[in-house]
Amino acid sequence: MKPATLLLSLGFGLFATAAWAALKPGDAAPDFTVDAVLGGKEFTFSLTEALKKGPVVLYFYPKSFTSVRTIEAHDFAENIENFAAAGASVIGLSGDKIEVQRDFSAKECRDKFPVGADPSFSVIKAYDAAFNIPLVGAAFANRISYVISPEGKILYAYSDSHAEKHIENTLAVVKKWREEHKP
Repeated sequence: MKPATLLLSLGFGLFATAAWAALKPGDAAPDFTVDAVLGGKEFTFSLTEALKKGPVVLYFYPKSFTSVRTIEAHDFAENIENFAAAGASVIGLSGDKIEVQRDFSAKECRDKFPVGADPSFSVIKAYDAAFNIPLVGAAFANRISYVISPEGKILYAYSDSHAEKHIENTLAVVKKWREEHKP
């Protein structure tokens, strides 16, 4: 095998395992604040503040305006009332800059939920959601969804490159949480 082929194979092998790394249920959720956008309007999103209202669904995605990401944003937007009925809020997060997120929130998130900008990858790395390229580092976020309890603990973590199950699975977890914590 040629050295270049061996290096490439080794690199792809590392990539395949990176997508499955994630924090586990029961782990403390790293606290964060990020610049975010809802309906084209910028604000500072604070996990601590959001958790005062109930569970938070935090989902990471690779890049705004990609085909899978757009489908995922539409699905979250269509289900945002269901998340709210279960007492949960939703935020999407990628390594995109706030200018990109401003357009994305209005066009693809349909003004229904916020998206955050993490161009430094600090939150993405804290949640073990970075897709790392050897010798380069974090290139983008893996598609990972978390449900975080109001106590700041990971209730659920789901990693899959396809978007379909992220909404269904996280909604089921927040509904179950709501049933167990009726006011």
